[in-house]
Amino acid sequence: MIGRLSGSLAAVQPPQLLVDVQGVGYEVLAPMTTIFELPALGQQVQLHTHLAVSETAQQLYGFIRDADRKLFRILIKVSGVGPKMALAILSGLDGAALARCVAEDNVAALVKVPGVGKKTAERLIVELRDKLTPDFGDANDIPLIAATASPRADHAGEAESALAALGYKPTEASKMVARASKEQPDADSATLIRLALKGMAPA
Repeated sequence: MIGRLSGSLAAVQPPQLLVDVQGVGYEVLAPMTTIFELPALGQQVQLHTHLAVSETAQQLYGFIRDADRKLFRILIKVSGVGPKMALAILSGLDGAALARCVAEDNVAALVKVPGVGKKTAERLIVELRDKLTPDFGDANDIPLIAATASPRADHAGEAESALAALGYKPTEASKMVARASKEQPDADSATLIRLALKGMAPA
């Protein structure tokens, strides 16, 4: 079991990261809440990891904070919620926002997450009610990832690809990024993703 990785951040293509640990590159999937807090490429990063093993693949998931990994592990124990859905949930809602959804029985906010239907949202609320507290971090204090792309990069396209990888339909991802682009026309891809997901989060 790989529980932690410490190495150089070699590449970021949300939601996938590549971490170089003494010459070995580890591919890691991470929620956007972690990606927003990553250092610049080439800098050292430490991730708390969870190894998911299925019949067809082994995949590492990484988190800046151990609390986020614990929340991920709580989510994947909920019936009908796999690692991909848990990653999408934690990309659109951090611990504090998710705790508020549960405390307020906010099904409408949860069904905005790709793959989460009404029954799954209701199940999440029931099963998480005794496991999450409202003080699970500050939902409004998420720093931006350092800009590392070239000035000519297709920031909107990169943002749409990242949202699609999280499970959003291409047309929905395009609309989300278009709204974010209107808000900040010169934003890089990470900022566009952050704004797009912020628009899906509960008020």
